[in-house]
Amino acid sequence: MAETFRHETGRLVLRDWRGETDWREFFRVTNTPAVMQWLGGVMDAAGMAAQRARVENCRSRTGFCFWVVERKADAALLGFCGLKRADAPGSTVADQVEIGWRLGEEYWGQGYAREAAEAALDLAFARFGAERVVAITVEGNAASWGLMRRLGMTRRPDLDYPDPRYAAPCRDAIVHLIDRTTWESQP
Repeated sequence: MAETFRHETGRLVLRDWRGETDWREFFRVTNTPAVMQWLGGVMDAAGMAAQRARVENCRSRTGFCFWVVERKADAALLGFCGLKRADAPGSTVADQVEIGWRLGEEYWGQGYAREAAEAALDLAFARFGAERVVAITVEGNAASWGLMRRLGMTRRPDLDYPDPRYAAPCRDAIVHLIDRTTWESQP
């Protein structure tokens, strides 16, 4: 896939995938027990192929996807962050714009996820016309829902749902949401 999307922040580049090399590095960095703890566990080859197909198909269908997050200082691929249409089976927020991120554990705690997510939310509202954006995780993933709240998203228990693709504790999805007005009114 040729790179046509590129967005820079202070320390990061969010960009389209450049093919096999990016995907190999992404899975090397993120397909680990720590990173995948709340995402259904480490993926096998079929799971990785399915993940890649979902991201690439999303990009071709909607114009956005979970983009590569690359550090400007050294071009290290940190993981991904971006937007998609919510599509989990039984989801209460199906077809809503969803933000998501996944970074390698060596990049946790350095503000990269927040920087990338803020850029993705800006893009969701300013470039892609979203009126609201949801984020989905599970109760045990405090780091993820903590970031959602720091981004100004609100927990919406009325939108929670069980995701039949996973067993507990990854089954029970919790939803956070932010609308355009709330995002634009933040300092």
